[in-house]
Amino acid sequence: MIAMLGMYDLPAIQPANDRYWRAIRKNLGYGPDHLTRNGDVWEVWQSPDLVLAQTCGMPYRTRLHGLVRRIGTPDYGLSDCPPGYYFSFFVARAQDQRANLADFEGAKFAYNDPLSQSGWAAPVLSAASQSVRFAAHVESGGHANSARFVAKEHADIAGIDAVTWQFLKEHDPITKDLKVIGRTDPTPGLPYITAAKNDPAMIAQAVHNAIADLSPKDRDTLHLHGLVDIPDSAYLAVPSPAAPNMIQDVSG
Repeated sequence: MIAMLGMYDLPAIQPANDRYWRAIRKNLGYGPDHLTRNGDVWEVWQSPDLVLAQTCGMPYRTRLHGLVRRIGTPDYGLSDCPPGYYFSFFVARAQDQRANLADFEGAKFAYNDPLSQSGWAAPVLSAASQSVRFAAHVESGGHANSARFVAKEHADIAGIDAVTWQFLKEHDPITKDLKVIGRTDPTPGLPYITAAKNDPAMIAQAVHNAIADLSPKDRDTLHLHGLVDIPDSAYLAVPSPAAPNMIQDVSG
């Protein structure tokens, strides 16, 4: 059996995530003793042994829908955002004189993964809606890496998941070198999924109970406000942009 909570699992919050998983397992009555932290996410997401994992909206709508069961979507209590939804912040270097997204026409954009809703799809579509084109796109491999790419001048701007940005502000000093210059519209957040053979309603109830069982400190550390049921139709309705290698850079 496999369980993974790797989407929001900075080292500083791993102990709280471990306690969260133990609470889920206790309420569910089965599951692995420990969270998986070193597995390939695509192998984990598609494993017939998957009890619970968190995926991103773009992989869910483009590849995983129909192959796995959606359990529900955790609500992280983001302001100006429906429960269970999230958005991306556009971040730039704190000392950059450019003040808003329109100023970054022709800039170098860092993204975490080409199948990321918050790091690629939402920021690129938001920029396009404002007729902003980037001169180049550089893949960082993770939101924290994208933040560092911008801070270290390997890129000019990046799109960072708002939940990750909150965790980084609390636990990573790199954010002191950055500033927010805009945000995207909200889209459905990162859903919990399980293997197709499992009962998602039973697991959802275990998650509900586990969140209630957590100490107030752990709930605050993980920013967990509950679990909501966002229908598949809301995920599938979100548009997907072309992959980075299919977009011609302004300089190309």
